Amino acid sequence: MSFEIRDRDLLARIGRIETKSGVIETPLLLPVINPTVQPILPKTIQEEFNCTALITNAYIVKKRFKEETVQKGIHNFLDFTGVVMTDSGAYQILVYGDVDVSPEEIVHYQEEISTDIATILDMPTGWGVSKMYARQTVNETLSRARKWEEVKTRDDIAWVGPVQGGQYLDLVARSAREMGKLPFQIYALGSPTTVMEHYLFDALVDMIMTAKMNLPHERPLHLFGAGHPFMFALAVALGCDLFDSAAYAIYAREDRYMTEYGTTKLQELEYFPCSCPVCIKNDPKAVMAVPKTERQEMLARHNLYVSFSELRRIKQAIIEGRLWEHLESRAYGHPALLKALKHLKKYSEHLEKQSPVTKKSGLFFFSSIGLIRPEVVRHRMRLFERYSPPTGAKVLVLLPQIRTKPFHRSKEYRMVLEEIRRRMGNALDKIHVCTYGAPFGIIPIELDEVYPLSQHETAAPFDAETLTYVAGQVAKYIETTSYEAIILLQDAETWKGKIATACRRTCKKENFPLKVLRLKKPWNKTALDDLATAIQNAVARE
Repeated sequence: MSFEIRDRDLLARIGRIETKSGVIETPLLLPVINPTVQPILPKTIQEEFNCTALITNAYIVKKRFKEETVQKGIHNFLDFTGVVMTDSGAYQILVYGDVDVSPEEIVHYQEEISTDIATILDMPTGWGVSKMYARQTVNETLSRARKWEEVKTRDDIAWVGPVQGGQYLDLVARSAREMGKLPFQIYALGSPTTVMEHYLFDALVDMIMTAKMNLPHERPLHLFGAGHPFMFALAVALGCDLFDSAAYAIYAREDRYMTEYGTTKLQELEYFPCSCPVCIKNDPKAVMAVPKTERQEMLARHNLYVSFSELRRIKQAIIEGRLWEHLESRAYGHPALLKALKHLKKYSEHLEKQSPVTKKSGLFFFSSIGLIRPEVVRHRMRLFERYSPPTGAKVLVLLPQIRTKPFHRSKEYRMVLEEIRRRMGNALDKIHVCTYGAPFGIIPIELDEVYPLSQHETAAPFDAETLTYVAGQVAKYIETTSYEAIILLQDAETWKGKIATACRRTCKKENFPLKVLRLKKPWNKTALDDLATAIQNAVARE
């Protein structure tokens, strides 16, 4: 198996996985097929939804159909010509406590039915268990994983190595590190089902990120039981390349109707907020009136349409470099998702390291949540770790951000810069102009064309957290540089006086002279004269 990455955004990858039955593209949803109770045939899913891969449970297939599947092969048995992945029965261990098959038997059985992607029989940790038990599941899973190398006989099957540990992140980290040393083609995060059922998405963030940070980055990661499309964007953004879901069928049996932002009981709907073939030809009352079996099939089809449609939106967002914007919009669909997105602050530096430096489009900044995104974190880190003001610069002139970008090409900035040049002449090199604004804090004028400092749009007025963040960045910049005087053109209306307060406090602490001028809109000649005079006076004192 090979994994080729074509596009990236955040930790998401659009990639190609080559298997013995064909190539599949990530991020990829694998619908769960239950051969005993299946509302839509695999062949229909393949043809109607252009589904290239699915997953079924090798343990259930072995228990119910035994040798029939061995004789036919899993593809003929399911009547599916795409890529087939098989799980091993670990979920049954989680639910029932045990399975009547050994790890070695299920490895051999998956080889016998000629699956494309197979999973070892791991020991799932679950949720709410003691740490002692969790440690036992990690140790047992690793023991079985190490024995798998000796048991398997075929090299044309891609094998999945599950990571366990549950809520105990130190165990997840250890499990991932040790599993990553073994030659699995795909890794998977186990035991997330209960977490997702209870909407503990912040805990899911911890589990996924801990696994990702300790596994080989060049291998795909599978998330077992991802479930609902409203959390696909979060899973993909965190680096989950593959995920399976039985929710489309389970929800259909319960008369539950999926949307990109949640699930609604069919009987509570007056209208279908969807244009899939199921919804465009029917209304909720008509669907409620059909027999249960037919209704279940209709809802399952709709749920699959919603799931695959959301995945296509995510992939397009990755291509455009707008996955953060898509993730942020989805997060506002449920408080638990928004909490999880805010929780990403804990991993912001790791996200920055893995996310592309440039993209095809600029970024939108809506609120302080956007301060977590890699572009903002990257600018902050590089400004304070790598940047030095021009040699000889003694006077820092702070100008507020304006709508036109790059700032130095705007009418307002040109007026300021031309007036400074006219008055200062040979002393021009003593003056350094910077912009203050959201979300980047401080932007030195000579850098304001560097992506994305000019390729962004912001939503004003800014929230309190954004105001505080930018003021803090201004203060830190003054503290860590060696200017001898500060001149601030204050946009008090936008920044509520916070920038001026931060400058006064810092300049008093560092014993810098500070001149605060109130911005007069539009930037007229009087304002320019006041600013130029203040600069002249500051330079004259040097």
